[in-house]
Amino acid sequence: MSNPRSILKAITLIGLLSLGVAAQAATPAPYAAPAKGTRTIYRNAALIDGTGGPMRRGMAIVVDGDRIVEVVGDRDISAASLASGKVVDLGGRYVLPGLIDSHVHVATPPDRKRAEAVLRRNLYGGVTAVRDMADDLRSVAEITRASLVGEIAAPDIYYAALMAGPSFFDDPRTAAAAMGVTPGKVPWMQAIDDSTDLPTAVTLARGTFATAIKAYANMPGQTVAAIVAEAHRQGMPVWAHGAIFPATPADVVAAGPDVISHVCYLAYQASDAVPGSYQKRVPVTYDRFGKTGSPVTAALFKQMAERNIILDATGRVYLDYDARAKAHPEKPALCTADLAARLIAQARAAGVQISTGTDGTASADDPWPELYDELVYLVEQAKMPAAEVIRSATLVGARAAGQEKHMGTIAAGKFANFIILAKNPLENIRNIESITTTVKRGHAYPRADFRLLTKDELGDDE
Repeated sequence: MSNPRSILKAITLIGLLSLGVAAQAATPAPYAAPAKGTRTIYRNAALIDGTGGPMRRGMAIVVDGDRIVEVVGDRDISAASLASGKVVDLGGRYVLPGLIDSHVHVATPPDRKRAEAVLRRNLYGGVTAVRDMADDLRSVAEITRASLVGEIAAPDIYYAALMAGPSFFDDPRTAAAAMGVTPGKVPWMQAIDDSTDLPTAVTLARGTFATAIKAYANMPGQTVAAIVAEAHRQGMPVWAHGAIFPATPADVVAAGPDVISHVCYLAYQASDAVPGSYQKRVPVTYDRFGKTGSPVTAALFKQMAERNIILDATGRVYLDYDARAKAHPEKPALCTADLAARLIAQARAAGVQISTGTDGTASADDPWPELYDELVYLVEQAKMPAAEVIRSATLVGARAAGQEKHMGTIAAGKFANFIILAKNPLENIRNIESITTTVKRGHAYPRADFRLLTKDELGDDE
């Protein structure tokens, strides 16, 4: 029988720990959403609601707790609504839904201080949600929780568990994202081949609280199709690369994932050959593409539109490719920003929905989110109208993250996620930098409160 004194000591310790947890729970998180019943009425707004429709002036947005409860014209708002909470007169400023970056990596390798700094910069720049495209999910899950309960100032995070062929796990990034354990043999980063029990593999991925599975690299088409089928059977979306090597872009589209990333990967279908693995990628065959793309990619985009597969184009990536190629001309870029823009235009013409993902992190001394680069690129190089780019960064981004029910447009019932600008972004997308306030889940974040961390504070050696 156990020693009674030891049992009493254990009970006392548990009681003290419980008191500590209770005390911690009683301490309000600094960035928590307002309680239900806390109402704020934002009046006199020029509303760009995210649907792609025309801007509406003289609008009011009524927020209760973390949700929008009413969107009406100022003239139609009731006296009872006005008397029910705090009134904020926007003086005709421009309001649009919170922005969504549909391609980020916050923990490869995990660096909590830097991740929080980048996420804080995103939030104070108007990004209220991000789609994390595979990382060390031990770290991402904790940051996601801290953001959700308001312990840190950060966008909401929706993240993927990765699946790839066994040969991919020689990539050093996988070691960084699975430190202490074996890459490819953990629930958030699984090696998949013909012997894999896919129902179990998908169940393990679901156990990480991932929103989706990311099909990444070094798998044949039939394996990609099997992953998509099993994930969908278990109610889980699939986010895939446009080519998975040796799986071709046509194989990926045929498999039917919910979102496909990296527009230039689709160009491999019209190239001389699709590389046999991620590690053996080569530049696409540029001379196969005219000013309007290629008939081969046109066929792929037509299929994507028919199947409602969203394109996470990541134009910003190809700006980085151009910069590296300029610095190292002996190493030609895998694709160029110019070709990516032509392919995006071709995708748009086919009716493909395009989200705004970045897949990169700006310098520590840049005050603005990386997403701004993507928005400017889509308008100025891919020639998308500003209204369409805003829709891509809001409604389509919400669809890409599987969150359209809760965000993406300014409408009753959705989270109170919106941003306030001093200048009209429809006239110039660069006016996004006139942001004065971000509202996320009803909590207001004035831009004036933002302070950029220095490189020294971040321990950044850039």
